[in-house]
Amino acid sequence: MEAMDIDMARASAFMTSHGRLLERRRFELLTGQGRPEDVLSALVAYQNADGGFGWGLEPDLRSPESQPVGALHAFEVLEEVGPADAAVEAAGRLCDWLASVSLPDGGLPFALPLADDTGSAPWWGQVDSTLSSLHLTSAVAAVAYQVARRDPGVRGHAWLGKATRYCQDRIAELDRPGNALELRYVLWFLDATHDVVPGAVGELERLGAFVPADGVLAVEGGAEEEALRPLDFSPYPDRPLRRLLVGEAVDADLERLAGGQGDDGGWVVDFASQTAAGALEWRGYATVAAVKTLLAHR
Repeated sequence: MEAMDIDMARASAFMTSHGRLLERRRFELLTGQGRPEDVLSALVAYQNADGGFGWGLEPDLRSPESQPVGALHAFEVLEEVGPADAAVEAAGRLCDWLASVSLPDGGLPFALPLADDTGSAPWWGQVDSTLSSLHLTSAVAAVAYQVARRDPGVRGHAWLGKATRYCQDRIAELDRPGNALELRYVLWFLDATHDVVPGAVGELERLGAFVPADGVLAVEGGAEEEALRPLDFSPYPDRPLRRLLVGEAVDADLERLAGGQGDDGGWVVDFASQTAAGALEWRGYATVAAVKTLLAHR
C-alpha cells in the first residue's frame, strides 16, 4: 500500500472547503505544511476554564461543558502536536480535570450531565454519570499513554495511575467484551500499556481472540452497515496489537480505506450523525484519520 494511492490535492481541497479549523490545521501538520502551535491554538478553543474540553469537540456532543469524550479527542490532537510547552500545559490541566471527575474506583463516567442536549446524540444524555465506564476510561487512558511517552507530566499524573488500575481490574473480570466499541478501546489500552503494565500482553492476546479472522465486527445497535474493521482496531503498524490480526485482512482493509476517498476528496463514516454540522465535522475527522493511517503504511 503506497501513500500515492491518496489524491492529496483532492483531500486538501475537501479540507479547505468542508473541514472545521481544527481538522484543517491537523491536516496541514500531517502533510508537512503546518505548525504544531497552530494546531494547538485551534484545539484550546474547545478547552474550558476547568481544563477539560467540550463545545462540540466530539461532533455528536454539542453541549459546552467538559466531557470525558472531549478528553479523548484532545489527547489525540496533543499526541500529534508533541511536547511543546503550551501542549504540556494543556495536557496537565486536562489530567487535573480528569482527576476531578473520576469516580472513587478510578474510572470515568461515560458522560457527565448535559447542560443543553440540543443537537447531541441521545446516548450521551441517557447514562448514569455515577457509574464508571470501561469503554470511555480505557479509550481516554489509551490515548493519554501515547501522549505520556513524551510528556512526563501525563506519565506521572495521579489520574492516569488510578485510571490504569481501574482498567486493569475491570479487564481482568471480563469473560468477553461487552460490545465491539468497548473491545476496540480495551485493546487500544492494552496495546498502549504493553510495556508498562504487568499482564497487559497476556490480556491483549486473550481479548484479541474476540476479533474475527477477517477483522470485521458489527457495531451492536449501530447503523445498518456500521462495523469496526481491522484498521479501526489497529490503525498503525509495528504495534503488539497488529501482530494479532491476519495480514491479509489488514492488506484488504488498507485497499478499502484508500478506495474510500470520495469524488470530493474526503472520506465518510459509516454511522449516522445527529446534525448536519456534526455529519460534516465527522467527515473532516475521518479524512484526517484516513490520511494519517495510510501515510503510516507507506
